[in-house]
Amino acid sequence: MPKYYEGKEEDRRACSGVREDLKSCLLECPCVIKEGKSAKQCLKEGHCRGLLISMFECRRSLLDNRTRFRGIKGY
Repeated sequence: MPKYYEGKEEDRRACSGVREDLKSCLLECPCVIKEGKSAKQCLKEGHCRGLLISMFECRRSLLDNRTRFRGIKGY
């Protein structure tokens, strides 16, 4: 699911890849394009749910010292 962006400047912020994928998913979502709704409304309806959960887990792992040192479970 992650996309690799060649030719772009490398973003050094944490979770930048997931953030870019979530942004592109929301901009390409039919909820935003056809119905003209905001991204927040589309997220509430359940669009791009997997990427939203991945973003949440990535941000949460930055605060959890155990996952910072051991890594995310299942990897």
